[in-house]
Amino acid sequence: MRLDTAAIKRGCRNSEIAEFRHLCRAELDRFRDAAKVAGPMIVGCTQEAPLFADTMEGRSERTEFVNIRETAGWSLQGRQAGPKMAGLLAAASEPVPAYPFVTLSSEGVILIYGRDDVAVEAGRLLADHLDVTVMITRPARMAPPGTTSFPIVRGTIRNAKGHLGAFELVVDDYAAPRPSSRDALLFDAPRNGLTSRCDLILDLSGATPLFPAHELRDGYLRADPGDPSAMLRAVLRARDLVGNFDKPQYVNFTAELCVHSRSKLTGCHRCLDLCPTGAITPDGDHVRINAEVCAGCGQCAAACPTGAATYALPPADSLLHRLRAMLLSYHAAGGTDAVVLFHDSQHGTALIDALARHGDGLPANVLPFAVNEVTQLGLEAVIASFAYGAAGIRFLLRAKPRHDVAGLFKTIAMADAIVSGLGFEGHRVKAIETDDPDALGKTLWSIEPASTVALPATFRSVGKRRELLRLALHELHRLAPSPVDVIALPEGAPLGAISVNVDGCTLCLSCVSACPTGALRDDPERPVLKFVEDACVQCGLCQTTCPEKVITLKPQVDFRAARAPAVIIKEEEPALCIRCNKPFGVKSTIEKIAAKLEGRHWMYAAGDRRLETVRMCADCRVITMSEQQFDPFAGAPQRPAPRTTDDYLRERETKT
Repeated sequence: MRLDTAAIKRGCRNSEIAEFRHLCRAELDRFRDAAKVAGPMIVGCTQEAPLFADTMEGRSERTEFVNIRETAGWSLQGRQAGPKMAGLLAAASEPVPAYPFVTLSSEGVILIYGRDDVAVEAGRLLADHLDVTVMITRPARMAPPGTTSFPIVRGTIRNAKGHLGAFELVVDDYAAPRPSSRDALLFDAPRNGLTSRCDLILDLSGATPLFPAHELRDGYLRADPGDPSAMLRAVLRARDLVGNFDKPQYVNFTAELCVHSRSKLTGCHRCLDLCPTGAITPDGDHVRINAEVCAGCGQCAAACPTGAATYALPPADSLLHRLRAMLLSYHAAGGTDAVVLFHDSQHGTALIDALARHGDGLPANVLPFAVNEVTQLGLEAVIASFAYGAAGIRFLLRAKPRHDVAGLFKTIAMADAIVSGLGFEGHRVKAIETDDPDALGKTLWSIEPASTVALPATFRSVGKRRELLRLALHELHRLAPSPVDVIALPEGAPLGAISVNVDGCTLCLSCVSACPTGALRDDPERPVLKFVEDACVQCGLCQTTCPEKVITLKPQVDFRAARAPAVIIKEEEPALCIRCNKPFGVKSTIEKIAAKLEGRHWMYAAGDRRLETVRMCADCRVITMSEQQFDPFAGAPQRPAPRTTDDYLRERETKT
């Protein structure tokens, strides 16, 4: 492949660039010499990374290996790929922080769940390696084993939960085999509701999977019982699942920022709706994320409006640093019309490699950006990409995703609304759903050139996703071809305002006490309801809490909100205590209550002095009632005494 070293030097100005022809063979000594120099080093090759790693004995400096061959050089436009190579190398120069792990432990206790002799055969293959139990559901006529090498029982799994090393099953129709079985395996009387625990599950039942998004459940293996090769692959995988396994803790969670619930009323439930594995569950006013079950799709972090859930591979700010470095270096090296192709390493990298080796490769303006999961990307990443000079965004997905990707499509809808609302023509943000490299290439090569911002933004920030999104929106609005102040967003967006029917609002201020972010505010001196749009996360707690049901959410982005003061939604004259003149409520509400009570309730007859206490504050009301010796039951209508057993017996004696 051709190397445009001049373009790479323009894009990576603060780096020392060296070009080679056979670095991994004839020029390997030059690599050894370079590895001895202090400072981080980036190698534009991943194929020979193991060889290079073996020659770096004693090197402690950070070393990164970047694929610029399949992603850039091997292409019909390989000659023009210098700016792209500069961008890819610059992105790798950004350090990625370490992330925490959780440890899953398995002692090799496996339950093989099947319906016939296939499950028994799997048990024989694993009996020398694992602690095997075979459970047969809906058993056909089966010959009893000559030697009992492992238990074979009957049962149907009603419910399953857990993960590698800690599965718990509820089993119905459980029955142990009869040792006296002769020509066919017979079982004892069945029992329901038994609990079973194991480290691994091999599901060969051919029925509905025991878990949602079952491919993402660690320790749960499933194969078609009619496919011997699939069964054998599952057996080989199960055999190795013994010991301790470190799993990334994909999501960091700060409960104090969660706006799920208040006072047993539900507000935000975005993460609960999107989690494909059921790893997220309600936990009082917040939610709880089970790190052992979490499969790392990242949709909860992408949708979380407050930043309570944050992704760790990498954090959102680190990801934006890499995007910034890639796009700014691409632009500095002379690249134009950049299209960012977000993809994962398992599916996307394989398609890109196949397209480079057997097809036309990627266009020179398509910059691949690998992430752990495409669904981890939030609105801030898309908006920042356009602010940094991208002309388009594409998300590469499987033709049949392993889990629901509804969260990503909501992000695409929001981003498309914002970008088009700011004057960027066409649909700039799209998903490509394919497993075919040729189809991927056809789609990418057909992308029409599009306008970008005249001068890319250069901001670099750290913090939570909301702060990053706020800054990215501000920068994109500043650089947009047709900036507007307000853009309506789809339902469920984490930005917006509220609409209040002020005629029905009584200024009870229940919404203020429920608002977890301080977007709704009051005034201790006057009956007033204020709203700060910049703080609103559209959690819906105000709407749920309002007793008059006069609040509705209004998803939108108002680019003036960050600098706008609190807006008064409703304000009324305070009610002043007729005894001490202290404000204690809303005047219109107090007068309305007094008018409804006067002459219509036995305690507040017309002209009765007790009616005056309604217009007093709580302290004066107690003092007045004590001074006047008000009898709260005076004038109460007489009601018949409750009937007792004695009354019933006397009536019965009288009749007889």
